[in-house]
Amino acid sequence: MPYQGLSLVRCSRRFAFGVLVLGLLAARHSSALAQVDWQFARSSAVGGIAVNAEGVLSNASVDDTGRLARLMKKTLHPAPSDLAQPTHMRMVSLRRLEEAIATSIEKGEPLADEMRYLAGLQEITHVFVDRESRDIILAGPAEGWRVDAKGAVVGVETGRPVMLLDDLLVALRTARPAMTEVISCSIDPTPEGLNRLREYTEGLGVVANRRKAMASFKELLGPQKITVTVVPDTSHFARVMIAADYRMKRLGMNLDRSPVKGLTSYLQMLKASGAGVNDMFPRWWLEPRYESVMRSPDGLAWELHGASVKTMTEADFFDAAGQREQSVEANPVAKAWADNFTEKYDELAMVDPVFGQLRNCMQLAIVAALIVKEDLAGKAGYSLPTLLDPTDVEIEKLPAPKQVDSVVSSLKVNRNDWLVSTSGGVSINSYAALRQVKDNASLAAVREKATGKESATWWWN
Repeated sequence: MPYQGLSLVRCSRRFAFGVLVLGLLAARHSSALAQVDWQFARSSAVGGIAVNAEGVLSNASVDDTGRLARLMKKTLHPAPSDLAQPTHMRMVSLRRLEEAIATSIEKGEPLADEMRYLAGLQEITHVFVDRESRDIILAGPAEGWRVDAKGAVVGVETGRPVMLLDDLLVALRTARPAMTEVISCSIDPTPEGLNRLREYTEGLGVVANRRKAMASFKELLGPQKITVTVVPDTSHFARVMIAADYRMKRLGMNLDRSPVKGLTSYLQMLKASGAGVNDMFPRWWLEPRYESVMRSPDGLAWELHGASVKTMTEADFFDAAGQREQSVEANPVAKAWADNFTEKYDELAMVDPVFGQLRNCMQLAIVAALIVKEDLAGKAGYSLPTLLDPTDVEIEKLPAPKQVDSVVSSLKVNRNDWLVSTSGGVSINSYAALRQVKDNASLAAVREKATGKESATWWWN
């Protein structure tokens, strides 16, 4: 059964395609059941989280995660031998990729795995404009792929998640809206829940029963709201942001065991410090960072160096109505935890693929912003018609996460019990990463070498 993420349709053929499916349904009952099984697994375990029909988010069960991995292994085709070879620089021609996609559409064929997984790209370190071929070329390290135990498609040798065409489509199609609004997700308590909690804590003395107090706090806070901006909340891109945010919070609140040595929870650090808690709602969020962004003097070659993810923090304070009144500098322990999470992020991304997928999504958003900000399409004389047109290639649609149950953790410091929850999210200011750019004349030669090679395919090493 082929992968069902990207739908290939022409508007004029949408009805005919539906008739064809209905005509084959009776003869392919087992395939239809496999399709249902596939869709269930995708909606129940992508990014290690589950989202039900009502949009309620929770941890994916071990069974659902394993089910997704088994289905992925059945449907994923190994990379051809020439693609399986690891390389530090694989070029992907967007123009030729579009032509390959158009050919699949015309033939009514599903996209090949090498298209869906962008020829095994795991990072985009360079972007080139090829005026002669009227093309934009993405380049970076790549290798063959496999399915890991959590159902993520990762490199055979490095284990790093590969980039997805689906995420690239979302990034390209939302690049212009992202000029005026930051791509983000957040998981936050509601004003009503905060107001109920405030009224309760005003009359609360010493916590005599920690378990009972935690249950009361969770009930009073109620479900937390999940908000997504710019990108569709049903997209795989959005699911990755939300899943990474959710997993970060659970690690911080000591609800999940850390898979990385030295990545202790916020509560463990707080207890070790012996400090009290001056804010019940530390706020953490993830954002992209680059060591440097460089360009050739003619603006036709770009290098994005040292891509990673940074954890930021502040403390939230709320007014009597439960509205966020102000956000101030976080306590030193919350800051130390954020810094440690940043330091351990790349190591964490190797064992929990959703963090590597988030880094990939951030890179794709920044590359899309670069194409718009520097008018690389105009310089190439090429408008990306198929990649930008949602009627040609539809993005994958997953259930949209809307809310998640509040979680509260407790710890004892200096004989006092403290109850702590958290908020925050992911913030991708894709254009901010491009504000400081340095000229590098040597990039012109890199571009010449990358674009000058003759290739019969849409990718080459």
